[in-house]
Amino acid sequence: MSADSEAARLRPEQLAGGLLTVDLAALKANYRRLVAEGAGTPVAAVVKADAYGLGAERAAPALWDAGARIFFVALPDEALTLRRVLPAEAEVYVLGGLFGAGAERDYLAAGIRPVLNSLEEIARWAALAAAEGRALPAALHVDTGMSRLGLPTDELARLAAEPERLAGVEPAWLISHLACGDTPDHPLNREQLQAFRAARERLPRMKASLANSPGSFLGADFRFDLLRPGAALYGVNPTPGNPNPMAQVVRLQGRILQVRVIDPPMTVGYGAAFRAKRRTTIATVGLGYADGFLRSLSGQGRAWVSVAAGAGGEGTAVAVPLVGRVSMDLITLDVTDLPETPPVGGFVDLFGPGQQLDDLADAAGTIGYEILTSLGRRYRRVYEGA
Repeated sequence: MSADSEAARLRPEQLAGGLLTVDLAALKANYRRLVAEGAGTPVAAVVKADAYGLGAERAAPALWDAGARIFFVALPDEALTLRRVLPAEAEVYVLGGLFGAGAERDYLAAGIRPVLNSLEEIARWAALAAAEGRALPAALHVDTGMSRLGLPTDELARLAAEPERLAGVEPAWLISHLACGDTPDHPLNREQLQAFRAARERLPRMKASLANSPGSFLGADFRFDLLRPGAALYGVNPTPGNPNPMAQVVRLQGRILQVRVIDPPMTVGYGAAFRAKRRTTIATVGLGYADGFLRSLSGQGRAWVSVAAGAGGEGTAVAVPLVGRVSMDLITLDVTDLPETPPVGGFVDLFGPGQQLDDLADAAGTIGYEILTSLGRRYRRVYEGA
């Protein structure tokens, strides 16, 4: 039998050490939840970083089906992906602005819109509009406290004094970005809100957008004319410290490759970071930091193993600790206390049922955003609920 024929006999879960299941129905439900939170304010969808690691080619059409018509990405390459998978009437904005000399003509040809972050970018887009003999839509970004992208204070003042710089530019949106939206009581939220209102008053009238995922939950003052959520769509909690109002979109499972019993004082993994103090059953699972399962979870993370119930009862999931270091391709779990040894070839849950994404992020000392966007390409990806 040829190698191709043999491979064809393998089930998908036999081809990878981990399964990544994306629930597109939950993604759509999260979009609709944000629409409800906006109380009538339109909601865009931020699908940068390959839809936060979940696959923009599948996520963006699902969000379109849920009602999204305005999309934001970080890079022009990402915008081109959306142009391939979304209807022509979708508005696609590049948050990073115009990339490189002459890029504005490429944007126009591809039907993507820049978020203009400086007077220089405004001048380039206006020059193209003049050459084309028509107004060209764009978004205009003003910096209100992040000190990253967006017109700084001096350039905003010049634009306010010389509004003719916008000749030929059709600014569909005035946007800014909250630095501390996930900390509702932080004083910078109100400072940025005031700065954004002041900027809006100084510029020609245009629709405005300030609220990102956490900002969408700060109340009516922050809504303006468009909510611009990203991470919340994918299940990250936009209200830290409170119950997560969003549905979990992602389930990560790892396949057990081997189970063995070790006796004290044997060690497990690199650096002998775990030393057995009792007779210990170790399950080795086929994923690691090459798959985006962060090394900082060494000795910190947990997994959930399904345990069958007896006498016809339903099974349950039991938490087991990750022991030793996370390596490139493997993690090791202490399954000693399970009522039964999990089978080789079976799967454990790393997040999804039993553990929310943000809980895993807390264990790793990071945020859910990083967990999602670190997800590797070696997982077998399964999309449900399309």
